[in-house]
Amino acid sequence: MATISRGIRAPIIRKGDDIVKITVDSVLAQAEKEGFSLHERDVIAVTEAVVARADGNYAQVDDIAKDVHDKLGDHVGLVFPILSRNRFSICLKGIARGVKKVTLQLSYPSDEVGNHLVDPEVLEDKGVNPWGDALTSDEFYALCGGECRHPFTGVDYIDFYKSLIEGEGAEAEIIFSNKPETILNYTQNVLCCDIHTRARSKNRIMKHGGKNVLTLCDILNAPVNGSGCNPEYGLLGSNKATEESVKLFPRNAYEVARGIQALMLERTGVRVEAMVYGDGAFKDPVGKIWELADPVVSPGYTDGLYGLPNELKLKFLADNDYADLSGEELAEKIRGRIREKDRDLKGSMLSQGTTPRMLTDLIGSLCDLTSGSGDKGTPIVLVQDYFVNYADK
Repeated sequence: MATISRGIRAPIIRKGDDIVKITVDSVLAQAEKEGFSLHERDVIAVTEAVVARADGNYAQVDDIAKDVHDKLGDHVGLVFPILSRNRFSICLKGIARGVKKVTLQLSYPSDEVGNHLVDPEVLEDKGVNPWGDALTSDEFYALCGGECRHPFTGVDYIDFYKSLIEGEGAEAEIIFSNKPETILNYTQNVLCCDIHTRARSKNRIMKHGGKNVLTLCDILNAPVNGSGCNPEYGLLGSNKATEESVKLFPRNAYEVARGIQALMLERTGVRVEAMVYGDGAFKDPVGKIWELADPVVSPGYTDGLYGLPNELKLKFLADNDYADLSGEELAEKIRGRIREKDRDLKGSMLSQGTTPRMLTDLIGSLCDLTSGSGDKGTPIVLVQDYFVNYADK
């Protein structure tokens, strides 16, 4: 037995569809077609996009505008948004529609997930200290030679975001600083737009005298005019749906995961694990982009997926404890060590080099790579025998 990751074809999901039933039906149909069987603790994963779509968890740009204006007033400072047409542009459109002025503070040389505005070597050559120096947009463009186009998309995000704000009738002011508290030089009404560093940014701003400081988790964390919402993450994890709407991060992910587990047990007698997954947690070594633009890899999963792997490093054993053995004798010695291993290897040299990440992050990243983000049509992934080890027959 060895780990297998399979993309599972599914119909196009619409609002109101029974995502639990569709997921189970799709897995069982492909199992029958391809002639494979399900095993205990196989993992059935479904992408957050279709979970939220089936639930109808959407909001309009006008809903964002109202919530932002009600909570932050006419002049809002936005700190550390990522550079993304899919992730942030529609949020920015809603924010700008709700206020009279937006002061946009961008981090540099890159955003939080690795989209670069300028080559770090350019900053070094020109004596700019990104950890201390605050720059205006004119000063930043001068550094870049008058143009700041993303190397992959070709988009000048500074100009793109400025045009979005002005297109909604608001005044746009763009600054560059890696100190979140810099925004207080412009306004006391602040929205921290970063994802994984949002708590630190908010704390820094509050410590420097910030009065009205929110994060994207605080926008659309409750319905506005009957809209969708996410009580935990608000606008974080949202994606552009249309020019006037966003699909929010799913709010029913745990219920969906447990529902898949229960229905599969009822239909087959096999107790699988299940999870809802979004972006995988990995970094592109060429583009330097860290994929994780969602607040978490998995917003919901069954109990058997909680925790970290507890694994021995086989090559460490082979190179050290059993360096004088080979063949079946070596294999049996290592199988024995696996069977006898401690339930918690944290801190042990025998586990050095194993990946110290949550199971849901590891499996979710595998699923994201399997399903892709384009036109494969496999929003469901079946990961088989992930928990099988070298000692299992």
